[in-house]
Amino acid sequence: MPDSRIDFSDTPESTDEELKRARRVGRPRSDNAKQLIAIRIAPQLLMRLRRMAAKQSKPYQTLIHELLERAAKKRVA
Repeated sequence: MPDSRIDFSDTPESTDEELKRARRVGRPRSDNAKQLIAIRIAPQLLMRLRRMAAKQSKPYQTLIHELLERAAKKRVA
């Protein structure tokens, strides 16, 4: 349902005090922030990477980052 069809008439306005207490939701800011990108990976390769990551008990995106970092260091050296 699009937002334009939602009836907000019974939702009270936030008070100034509530707005002062409001906090940002999401990832905390970091000095080591990564840049979000989009790449295309063959489904079979992604499945293999996810299995590898699961065996190492880490998120698959972390594993991909580590693999790319190692490959880039080898190329520079």
